Amino acid sequence: MSRLNRRTKVIALSAAVLLSAGAAGSAAASGTGHQASGTGHQGEREAAALTGTAKLYRSAGDDITFSFDAHLAAEDNDNPLKATGTFAWSHYIDGDGAWAKAKVDCLLTGGKVAIVSGVITDSDLPGAKGRRVGITVHDLGHHDRLGYSWASVGNPVETKDLPKCVGSAPFEKVKQGTGDYTVVPWRPAF
Repeated sequence: MSRLNRRTKVIALSAAVLLSAGAAGSAAASGTGHQASGTGHQGEREAAALTGTAKLYRSAGDDITFSFDAHLAAEDNDNPLKATGTFAWSHYIDGDGAWAKAKVDCLLTGGKVAIVSGVITDSDLPGAKGRRVGITVHDLGHHDRLGYSWASVGNPVETKDLPKCVGSAPFEKVKQGTGDYTVVPWRPAF
C-alpha cells in the first residue's frame, strides 16, 4: 500500500472517530504522560492506548464486565491497524450468559474516546470464534461510558464482515465503584 493511500485511510478513520467523539473528546486531547511499552524508546509516549476493567450498570442486575489492554506503539503512530493487545467481556443474568476474548486489530483514539476492534479468539458462545467486534469507550473519569458493535448489527455470531475500528456510540454507563477505563489520545503526524 502506498504511503499516500495509507495516509488517506488513516485520515478517514480518524475523522470518523473524531466525529463520534464530539467536542467533549477533542477538548480533552492533551497528553497523559503514559510511556510506551516494548518500543525500545525509553520515555517515549505510546501512540494510543485503551486500558482498564469495569462493570456496566444495568437496572435489571445483569453482570457485565469489559476489560481492555490495547496499545499502539509510538513507532506505529501512522497506522492504527498495527495496534496490539486483547480485550474481553462477559454478560450474565440469572446464571445465563457468555464470555469472549478478542485479539486487537485496530485502535483509534480521539481525546478521551477510543474505538477498538478485534477478532474473537476464545468464547463459550457457539459460533463466535473468528468474528470481528468493535467497542467504543468514552473515558469520563469515574463516569465512563461504553458501546459495542452488536448493539446495532446483531450479536457477534450474526455479524459478518464488520470493518476494523467500527463500534457504536458509548450509550452504556459504567457501574460506580467497579473500575475505570483510561484512554491515551492519538496524535497523528499529519
